Amino acid sequence: QVQLIESGGGLVQAGGSLRLSCAASGRTLGTYAMGWFRQAPGKEREFVAAVNWNGGSTAYADSVKGRFTISKDNAKSTVYLQQSSLKPEDTAVYYCAAEPALNINYYTKIHEYTYWGQGTQVTVSS
Repeated sequence: QVQLIESGGGLVQAGGSLRLSCAASGRTLGTYAMGWFRQAPGKEREFVAAVNWNGGSTAYADSVKGRFTISKDNAKSTVYLQQSSLKPEDTAVYYCAAEPALNINYYTKIHEYTYWGQGTQVTVSS
């Protein structure tokens, strides 16, 4: 069983930056593909970014490409989402997700992930 705990959310002005962290307990993340998703009020949860088990392959939603960076530190069992040039439309609860995957794949769909964190709120003011 993997427990995921997100942190690093908060209130930031448009154009600012945040770094979200997702730490795992109960098991190391060395053999897991990881993803970040977000859900804004009244909207469905959507894919943001993903990384494969060794951090060698990444994917991003078009809306965040060039502004967000996902990275994975297997030694610390932590995955990060560096957010820059934040926009009000980035306001959402951000969730990290994990799926056992010792292959080259990353996953971009909600149903592909088994483990989820509780989320961290990011609010971007204009």
